[in-house]
Amino acid sequence: MILVFGILGIVLCVIFGIVAWVMGNNDLREMQAGRMDPAGEGLTVAGKVCGIVSVVLALIGVIIAILWIVLIVIIGVGAAAAGA
Repeated sequence: MILVFGILGIVLCVIFGIVAWVMGNNDLREMQAGRMDPAGEGLTVAGKVCGIVSVVLALIGVIIAILWIVLIVIIGVGAAAAGA
């Protein structure tokens, strides 16, 4: 399930990525403590990594969007000042 959430985080919505990251951390902690079967550790790590990638990509997208908006505002202010 963690791997599926990680992939959905990349493809659809960052919320799934956050859930995959948190669930992956919890499951890996349980595996290391011996309270959970470590058979699915590889898939858990893969899902956690996908979750991390989805969050990082979303943050990069937000930063680019903010920079784009700032650029548009600067161009608009410059055009308005030049036309006045």
